[in-house]
Amino acid sequence: MGRYIIRRLLQFVPTVLGTMFLLHYLTSIGIQFSANPVRALFGERTPSAQLLQNVADRVGLGDPCLERKGDPCLGLFVDRLEGIFLHFDFGVNLRMRPVTELMADALPYTLRLVLIAILFEGVVGIIAGVLAALRNGGFVDYLVKTSTVAVIAVPGFVLGFVIREFVGVRFGNVLRDSGLPDWISAGLFSPGYKPAYPWASLIIPGIVLGAVSLAATARLTRTSLLENIRSDYVRTAKAKGLPRKRVIGVHALRNSLIPVITFLGVDLGNLMGGAVVTETIFNVPGVGRLVVGAARSGEATVVIGVVTFLVLVYMLASLLVDLLYAVLDPRIRYE
Repeated sequence: MGRYIIRRLLQFVPTVLGTMFLLHYLTSIGIQFSANPVRALFGERTPSAQLLQNVADRVGLGDPCLERKGDPCLGLFVDRLEGIFLHFDFGVNLRMRPVTELMADALPYTLRLVLIAILFEGVVGIIAGVLAALRNGGFVDYLVKTSTVAVIAVPGFVLGFVIREFVGVRFGNVLRDSGLPDWISAGLFSPGYKPAYPWASLIIPGIVLGAVSLAATARLTRTSLLENIRSDYVRTAKAKGLPRKRVIGVHALRNSLIPVITFLGVDLGNLMGGAVVTETIFNVPGVGRLVVGAARSGEATVVIGVVTFLVLVYMLASLLVDLLYAVLDPRIRYE
């Protein structure tokens, strides 16, 4: 097990380096072909060349390579690697705030949003998939299959705008005059994030974020459980006289959850990345909205730092999923 973990950690190195270099190169090209975003800090004023250079140096955008079109800026890339991995210094934004501080402020919102989404898609998706598999060919099965296809067919940003408009705005306005508690009328059914209701106002955005993944989880659970129900070991367990609940709940479902856990673990990273759209629609001040704002203002340091963090989260989640295989199926061992 230990050697397997070490091998997986070593595999992280080229992935992280490749991702960081791609982001570094794209942001450098953007600055080279447009303009250094530091100039926008002065508005209509015309700063001296020395002042402009000093400010650019302080925010990590003063390298001369950023003035040469097409230059990959390898020296700047090495400096960024050294700062992040040797000194845990992700740089500063254009207002001189450390990127680590920005992520620390935004991360709790994204974590709450992702937690709601993963619980929603995991619990509801697995229950729906199990019910559909146990009633194969029945009304519940067709209902699950039809509803999941409909959800998958709708783009996430469209679903977010529709739910915000009809649930958060129109239905929410009706509830605000109904005498219900404020955490329901002004929190749960609000059109955006409300600091006064940090959990209630994130439930609907979390459901929107996890909706597409819930559909995939339900269909994957249904297919996997149907396959295991027809397996020889299940028929043998039934022939031995074991109760049906034990056969399905312990033997068949446990093996069926292996691909589902894989999907949920990998989807954890996808949810943090997909929160960009959801957080923008529902005005959640999380990591996703931080990246969008940084991209719009040309803050390359913030974009690289945040996306690098998301890549590390994604890979660590995939590693934990692999290790959970041995818990779900004792036959799986890593040597």
